[in-house]
Amino acid sequence: MDALVSTEWLAGELGAPDLRVVDATMVMADSGRDAAAEYDTAHIPGAVFFNLEELRDTNNPLPSMLPPAEKFASRMQALGLGDGSRIVVYDNSPIKTAARAWWMLKIFGSHDVAILDGGLEKWTAEGRAVESGKPAMRHRHFTVWQDDAEVRTKADLLANTESGTAEVVDAGSSSRFTGEEPEPRADIASGHIPGARNLPYTRLFNPDGTWKQGDALRAAFTDAGVDLDKPLITTCGSGITAAVLLFGARLLGKTDVSLYDGSWSEWGADPATPKATGAA
Repeated sequence: MDALVSTEWLAGELGAPDLRVVDATMVMADSGRDAAAEYDTAHIPGAVFFNLEELRDTNNPLPSMLPPAEKFASRMQALGLGDGSRIVVYDNSPIKTAARAWWMLKIFGSHDVAILDGGLEKWTAEGRAVESGKPAMRHRHFTVWQDDAEVRTKADLLANTESGTAEVVDAGSSSRFTGEEPEPRADIASGHIPGARNLPYTRLFNPDGTWKQGDALRAAFTDAGVDLDKPLITTCGSGITAAVLLFGARLLGKTDVSLYDGSWSEWGADPATPKATGAA
Protein backbone atom coordinates (compact mmCIF):
# COMPACT_ATOMS: atom_id res chain seq x y z
CA MET A 1 0.00 0.00 0.00
CA ASP A 2 1.37 3.41 -0.97
CA ALA A 3 1.65 6.14 1.66
CA LEU A 4 -0.98 8.15 -0.23
CA VAL A 5 -4.03 6.37 -1.65
CA SER A 6 -6.87 7.62 -3.84
CA THR A 7 -10.59 7.58 -3.13
CA GLU A 8 -10.99 5.19 -6.05
CA TRP A 9 -8.48 2.79 -4.54
CA LEU A 10 -10.13 2.91 -1.12
CA ALA A 11 -13.60 2.34 -2.57
CA GLY A 12 -12.30 -0.82 -4.18
CA GLU A 13 -10.68 -2.06 -0.97
CA LEU A 14 -13.50 -1.37 1.52
CA GLY A 15 -14.56 -4.56 3.22
CA ALA A 16 -11.17 -6.27 2.95
CA PRO A 17 -10.62 -8.19 6.21
CA ASP A 18 -7.25 -6.58 6.98
CA LEU A 19 -8.24 -3.01 6.08
CA ARG A 20 -9.07 -0.45 8.75
CA VAL A 21 -10.24 3.09 7.99
CA VAL A 22 -9.64 5.88 10.50
CA ASP A 23 -11.24 9.32 10.76
CA ALA A 24 -8.62 11.54 12.40
CA THR A 25 -10.43 14.87 12.09
CA MET A 26 -9.46 17.47 14.66
CA VAL A 27 -10.42 21.14 14.43
CA MET A 28 -9.35 24.30 16.21
CA ALA A 29 -11.15 25.02 19.47
CA ASP A 30 -12.56 28.29 18.14
CA SER A 31 -13.94 26.74 14.93
CA GLY A 32 -17.42 26.10 16.32
CA ARG A 33 -17.22 22.52 15.11
CA ASP A 34 -17.38 19.20 16.99
CA ALA A 35 -15.29 16.62 15.16
CA ALA A 36 -16.62 13.66 17.16
CA ALA A 37 -20.23 14.67 16.53
CA GLU A 38 -19.52 15.13 12.83
CA TYR A 39 -18.01 11.65 12.73
CA ASP A 40 -21.15 10.21 14.33
CA THR A 41 -23.27 11.93 11.68
CA ALA A 42 -21.29 10.86 8.62
CA HIS A 43 -18.10 8.91 8.03
CA ILE A 44 -16.65 6.51 5.48
CA PRO A 45 -18.27 3.09 6.01
CA GLY A 46 -16.48 1.12 8.72
CA ALA A 47 -14.28 4.02 9.83
CA VAL A 48 -13.42 4.46 13.50
CA PHE A 49 -12.75 7.81 15.21
CA PHE A 50 -9.14 8.55 16.20
CA ASN A 51 -9.54 11.23 18.86
CA LEU A 52 -6.43 13.40 18.58
CA GLU A 53 -7.75 15.74 21.27
CA GLU A 54 -7.60 12.91 23.80
CA LEU A 55 -4.78 10.79 22.38
CA ARG A 56 -1.90 12.75 23.85
CA ASP A 57 0.15 12.96 27.03
CA THR A 58 -2.45 14.48 29.33
CA ASN A 59 0.13 14.77 32.13
CA ASN A 60 2.17 17.20 30.03
CA PRO A 61 1.07 20.86 29.97
CA LEU A 62 2.02 21.14 26.30
CA PRO A 63 -1.00 20.68 24.01
CA SER A 64 -0.16 17.75 21.73
CA MET A 65 2.73 15.70 23.07
CA LEU A 66 2.88 12.02 22.17
CA PRO A 67 1.11 9.80 24.71
CA PRO A 68 2.86 6.95 26.53
CA ALA A 69 3.18 3.88 24.31
CA GLU A 70 0.91 1.80 26.56
CA LYS A 71 -1.88 4.38 26.33
CA PHE A 72 -1.59 4.50 22.55
CA ALA A 73 -1.65 0.71 22.24
CA SER A 74 -4.70 0.45 24.51
CA ARG A 75 -6.63 3.00 22.41
CA MET A 76 -5.67 1.28 19.16
CA GLN A 77 -6.79 -2.11 20.47
CA ALA A 78 -10.14 -0.62 21.48
CA LEU A 79 -10.53 0.77 17.96
CA GLY A 80 -9.84 -2.61 16.42
CA LEU A 81 -6.49 -1.51 15.02
CA GLY A 82 -3.86 -4.15 15.51
CA ASP A 83 -0.87 -6.02 14.22
CA GLY A 84 -1.20 -6.83 10.55
CA SER A 85 -3.80 -4.15 9.83
CA ARG A 86 -3.60 -1.99 6.73
CA ILE A 87 -4.69 1.42 7.98
CA VAL A 88 -6.01 4.30 5.87
CA VAL A 89 -6.34 7.62 7.68
CA TYR A 90 -8.42 10.57 6.52
CA ASP A 91 -9.70 13.86 7.90
CA ASN A 92 -12.16 16.65 7.20
CA SER A 93 -10.06 19.41 8.73
CA PRO A 94 -8.47 22.58 7.36
CA ILE A 95 -5.35 21.75 9.38
CA LYS A 96 -4.98 18.34 7.67
CA THR A 97 -4.80 16.31 10.88
CA ALA A 98 -4.63 12.92 9.14
CA ALA A 99 -0.89 13.55 8.83
CA ARG A 100 -0.48 13.74 12.62
CA ALA A 101 -2.38 10.46 13.06
CA TRP A 102 -0.29 8.85 10.29
CA TRP A 103 2.92 9.94 12.02
CA MET A 104 1.77 8.70 15.42
CA LEU A 105 0.80 5.31 14.03
CA LYS A 106 4.22 4.99 12.41
CA ILE A 107 6.01 6.07 15.60
CA PHE A 108 4.19 3.40 17.59
CA GLY A 109 4.90 0.55 15.21
CA SER A 110 2.23 0.39 12.49
CA HIS A 111 4.01 -0.42 9.27
CA ASP A 112 1.27 -0.26 6.64
CA VAL A 113 -0.39 3.15 7.02
CA ALA A 114 -1.64 5.52 4.33
CA ILE A 115 -3.43 8.85 4.03
CA LEU A 116 -6.53 9.18 1.86
CA ASP A 117 -5.80 11.85 -0.74
CA GLY A 118 -8.44 14.59 -0.57
CA GLY A 119 -9.96 13.22 2.64
CA LEU A 120 -13.66 13.07 3.41
CA GLU A 121 -14.37 16.18 1.34
CA LYS A 122 -13.24 14.51 -1.88
CA TRP A 123 -14.94 11.24 -0.93
CA THR A 124 -18.33 12.89 -0.45
CA ALA A 125 -17.91 15.23 -3.44
CA GLU A 126 -17.68 12.10 -5.59
CA GLY A 127 -20.98 10.84 -4.19
CA ARG A 128 -19.44 7.91 -2.35
CA ALA A 129 -21.25 6.21 0.51
CA VAL A 130 -21.09 7.37 4.11
CA GLU A 131 -22.67 5.97 7.26
CA SER A 132 -23.62 7.28 10.69
CA GLY A 133 -23.23 5.92 14.21
CA LYS A 134 -20.36 3.80 15.46
CA PRO A 135 -19.36 0.51 13.84
CA ALA A 136 -19.03 -2.65 15.92
CA MET A 137 -15.38 -3.05 16.85
CA ARG A 138 -13.49 -6.16 17.84
CA HIS A 139 -10.42 -5.68 20.00
CA ARG A 140 -7.20 -6.60 18.24
CA HIS A 141 -3.71 -7.01 19.65
CA PHE A 142 -1.47 -3.98 19.12
CA THR A 143 2.17 -4.65 20.00
CA VAL A 144 3.57 -1.89 22.21
CA TRP A 145 6.53 -0.38 20.40
CA GLN A 146 7.88 3.15 20.14
CA ASP A 147 10.53 4.34 17.70
CA ASP A 148 11.64 7.87 18.59
CA ALA A 149 13.96 8.25 15.58
CA GLU A 150 11.52 10.77 14.08
CA VAL A 151 10.94 12.70 17.33
CA ARG A 152 13.00 15.74 18.34
CA THR A 153 13.19 17.57 21.67
CA LYS A 154 13.95 21.12 22.71
CA ALA A 155 17.49 20.02 23.56
CA ASP A 156 17.91 18.66 20.03
CA LEU A 157 16.73 21.95 18.53
CA LEU A 158 18.99 24.00 20.78
CA ALA A 159 21.95 21.91 19.65
CA ASN A 160 20.90 22.33 16.04
CA THR A 161 20.78 26.13 16.30
CA GLU A 162 24.53 25.89 16.95
CA SER A 163 25.45 23.13 14.50
CA GLY A 164 23.02 23.80 11.64
CA THR A 165 23.19 20.13 10.80
CA ALA A 166 19.49 19.86 10.00
CA GLU A 167 17.17 22.19 8.15
CA VAL A 168 14.36 23.33 10.47
CA VAL A 169 11.10 23.94 8.59
CA ASP A 170 8.18 25.78 10.22
CA ALA A 171 4.66 24.94 8.99
CA GLY A 172 3.04 28.07 10.44
CA SER A 173 1.67 31.04 8.54
CA SER A 174 4.06 33.67 7.27
CA SER A 175 2.70 36.29 9.69
CA ARG A 176 3.12 33.98 12.69
CA PHE A 177 6.64 33.09 11.54
CA THR A 178 7.76 36.70 11.16
CA GLY A 179 6.13 37.73 14.42
CA GLU A 180 3.79 40.24 12.75
CA GLU A 181 0.80 38.26 14.03
CA PRO A 182 0.72 37.86 17.84
CA GLU A 183 0.72 34.36 19.25
CA PRO A 184 -2.82 33.25 20.17
CA ARG A 185 -1.58 31.35 23.21
CA ALA A 186 -0.96 33.31 26.38
CA ASP A 187 2.60 33.88 27.62
CA ILE A 188 4.22 32.69 24.40
CA ALA A 189 6.59 34.89 22.42
CA SER A 190 6.12 35.62 18.73
CA GLY A 191 8.51 34.60 15.98
CA HIS A 192 10.41 31.45 15.08
CA ILE A 193 13.41 29.29 15.88
CA PRO A 194 16.57 31.02 14.58
CA GLY A 195 17.68 29.60 11.24
CA ALA A 196 14.32 28.02 10.45
CA ARG A 197 12.70 28.17 7.03
CA ASN A 198 9.00 28.94 6.65
CA LEU A 199 6.81 26.65 4.57
CA PRO A 200 3.13 27.12 5.45
CA TYR A 201 1.57 23.66 5.32
CA THR A 202 -1.22 24.87 3.01
CA ARG A 203 1.31 25.18 0.18
CA LEU A 204 1.57 21.39 -0.03
CA PHE A 205 -1.98 21.06 -1.38
CA ASN A 206 -3.76 21.64 -4.68
CA PRO A 207 -6.86 23.88 -4.78
CA ASP A 208 -9.10 20.78 -4.57
CA GLY A 209 -7.47 19.67 -1.30
CA THR A 210 -5.40 16.85 -2.78
CA TRP A 211 -1.67 16.63 -2.12
CA LYS A 212 0.81 18.10 -4.53
CA GLN A 213 3.16 15.42 -5.79
CA GLY A 214 6.38 15.10 -7.76
CA ASP A 215 7.90 18.32 -9.09
CA ALA A 216 5.10 20.50 -7.72
CA LEU A 217 5.62 19.16 -4.21
CA ARG A 218 9.39 19.47 -4.46
CA ALA A 219 9.01 23.06 -5.65
CA ALA A 220 6.96 23.91 -2.55
CA PHE A 221 10.00 23.02 -0.43
CA THR A 222 12.69 24.52 -2.63
CA ASP A 223 10.74 27.76 -3.19
CA ALA A 224 10.72 28.17 0.60
CA GLY A 225 14.51 27.92 0.60
CA VAL A 226 14.56 24.41 2.08
CA ASP A 227 17.69 22.39 1.28
CA LEU A 228 16.32 18.89 0.68
CA ASP A 229 19.81 17.43 0.76
CA LYS A 230 20.00 18.10 4.50
CA PRO A 231 18.08 16.25 7.23
CA LEU A 232 14.81 18.02 8.03
CA ILE A 233 13.18 18.83 11.37
CA THR A 234 9.60 20.04 11.08
CA THR A 235 7.89 22.29 13.59
CA CYS A 236 4.74 24.41 13.97
CA GLY A 237 2.63 25.77 16.82
CA SER A 238 1.85 22.54 18.65
CA GLY A 239 3.18 19.64 16.54
CA ILE A 240 0.06 19.06 14.42
CA THR A 241 0.72 20.74 11.07
CA ALA A 242 4.43 19.93 11.42
CA ALA A 243 3.34 16.38 10.56
CA VAL A 244 1.99 17.68 7.23
CA LEU A 245 5.48 18.84 6.24
CA LEU A 246 6.99 15.58 7.46
CA PHE A 247 4.55 13.53 5.37
CA GLY A 248 5.16 15.74 2.35
CA ALA A 249 8.90 15.20 2.64
CA ARG A 250 8.33 11.46 2.92
CA LEU A 251 6.31 11.59 -0.32
CA LEU A 252 9.46 12.98 -1.91
CA GLY A 253 11.38 9.94 -0.69
CA LYS A 254 13.17 11.61 2.21
CA THR A 255 13.69 9.34 5.19
CA ASP A 256 15.84 11.70 7.31
CA VAL A 257 12.87 13.74 8.55
CA SER A 258 11.83 14.25 12.16
CA LEU A 259 9.30 16.34 14.09
CA TYR A 260 9.80 18.64 17.06
CA ASP A 261 6.87 17.52 19.19
CA GLY A 262 6.91 20.45 21.62
CA SER A 263 7.14 22.92 18.73
CA TRP A 264 6.54 26.63 19.37
CA SER A 265 4.23 25.93 22.33
CA GLU A 266 7.34 24.81 24.18
CA TRP A 267 10.03 26.91 22.51
CA GLY A 268 8.11 30.19 22.59
CA ALA A 269 7.13 29.77 26.24
CA ASP A 270 10.73 29.38 27.44
CA PRO A 271 12.41 32.75 28.10
CA ALA A 272 15.81 31.08 27.73
CA THR A 273 15.43 29.88 24.13
CA PRO A 274 16.72 32.11 21.31
CA LYS A 275 14.01 33.56 19.07
CA ALA A 276 13.96 35.33 15.75
CA THR A 277 11.45 37.55 13.97
CA GLY A 278 11.17 38.77 10.42
CA ALA A 279 11.60 36.73 7.25
CA ALA A 280 14.07 33.86 7.11
